[in-house]
Amino acid sequence: MPVRAFVFPGQGSQFVGMGRDLAAAFAPAREVFQEVDEVLRQRLSKLMFEGPAEDLTLTANTQPALLALSLAVLRVMEREGGFVLADKAVLVAGHSLGEYSALAAASALSLADAARLLRLRGEAMQRAVPAGEGAMAALIGVDLAQAQEICAAAADGPEGHQVVEPANDNGGGQVVISGHRAAVERAVELAKARGAKRAMLLPVSAPFHCALMAPAATAMAAALAEAVLAPPQVPVIANVTAAKATDPAAIRDLLVRQVTGTVRWSESVQAMAAMGVDSFMELGAGKVLTGLIRRIQPEASSLAVGSPAEIEAALKSLL
Repeated sequence: MPVRAFVFPGQGSQFVGMGRDLAAAFAPAREVFQEVDEVLRQRLSKLMFEGPAEDLTLTANTQPALLALSLAVLRVMEREGGFVLADKAVLVAGHSLGEYSALAAASALSLADAARLLRLRGEAMQRAVPAGEGAMAALIGVDLAQAQEICAAAADGPEGHQVVEPANDNGGGQVVISGHRAAVERAVELAKARGAKRAMLLPVSAPFHCALMAPAATAMAAALAEAVLAPPQVPVIANVTAAKATDPAAIRDLLVRQVTGTVRWSESVQAMAAMGVDSFMELGAGKVLTGLIRRIQPEASSLAVGSPAEIEAALKSLL
């Protein structure tokens, strides 16, 4: 029998039309979308199904939208398959905001609380840095150690010492960096000079997962202190440690640290494989994590599940 982990995507996987076919086909999906709409007092599902894209890509909308689709997929699979997550997975993990989806999937957070927290998280991240002051860039063909060296060399410029740090270690020679725009731009040029295959700025609205997000971390610490967290049904692999977490107090701390910390996705996948996981299912929008896992752990099986047809195929493999 495969040893399985369920994983949940983060920002960048959203698209107009996400969840529409699922809502048309399955009542449990409609129930999830309705609950999130009611909690947020917004027709978020209409925005997911119909756009416009520029509103869907606003961080405060993207984050709960991706949660809603991931949980809708899981609820449909559980209802149609007659099982609960803990019957089919030994671990869960999510990329950045996907960690909230993972916790909600494992019943550590309620869907309503996860949606509220992600709305607040998105708003706080957007407020943390004035528009235009921060940036993010993808460095292709470098590992984490090389990215750290590039960031250290790029931090000092005419403006003085600035923030530029690895934000996501995605594996397969892909590291995303984040910080002050001028420092990120210097890092891009340095990466090219040092032989990176590609180095390019990303079209994002704020510099996520770096020290500039400290105000957002403070906001999340206050919100998480009030949130109800239970031990997850299966352990979650935390972004900032790439290690198991099961204690609610520890999970609160890890979620706060995650706002400014590096998403250690490559190490997280390697850690799950070291714990015996040989099969990954990505639940939600797109196939980003599936692609990353195939590069990080090519001997493991990986499957993206987000549409009715993909759910049908996934259920056949699970039952």
